[in-house]
Formats: sequence, C-alpha cells, structure tokens
Amino acid sequence: QVHLVESGGGLVQPGGSLRLSCAASGIIFSAYAMGWYRQAPGKRREMVAIMTTARSTNYADSVKGRFTISRDNVKNTVDLQMNSLKPEDTAVYYCNAEGLVEALGSYWGQGTQVTVSS
Repeated sequence: QVHLVESGGGLVQPGGSLRLSCAASGIIFSAYAMGWYRQAPGKRREMVAIMTTARSTNYADSVKGRFTISRDNVKNTVDLQMNSLKPEDTAVYYCNAEGLVEALGSYWGQGTQVTVSS
C-alpha cells in the first residue's frame, strides 16, 4: 500500500521559513517524479515545485527564488524548503508522486497546513 506522509507545516510569521518533508512508502521512489502542490481556501490546487527522476526542477513563478525542492532516493523523502514566506503562501500543501509511466500511478499525501501570519 502506498503512503505519502507530509510533515513540517505550521504557523510562521511573514518573512520566516519552514521546511516541509514527505516520506514515501510502497512505491519504487526513484521511478516517480515528486512534487509539492498547494490549495488555498476557495482556490484550485496549484503546482508549487516538482523534481523529476532526473532531478530537473520546475517551480511556480510565485515561489521561484524562495522555495527549493530536494529529494533523497535512499530515504525516500522529498523536502520543500520555504524561505521569505508571504501571507499568500498560506495553504494546505500536498505531496505528490507521479510515476514515470501511467501504469505506476499517481499518489497524494493527506496534506499539511502552512499559515503565514503575524
């Protein structure tokens, strides 16, 4: 059974930092592109950052230069370092695993809340 478990969310002041982590089990981690998405109240879920199996990255324009995604194929984890946080970064953040081929499937974590507020 596949599990993606996020951790590291919380309340932080504007300008602060948080590090999210997602631990994966039940998948061949190296065969999945790993990503972080977020969904704010009343808004659609949006891509934040993705790292492919070849370790190329893609970031949403709104987080470029502030967020960094990384993965550890030994520990089966993907992290999101978030710096210079803004109130508009407030959302539930979700970890996603997307298989190299369709047969491997796509999986989501349960989400972790990030609130940026003074």
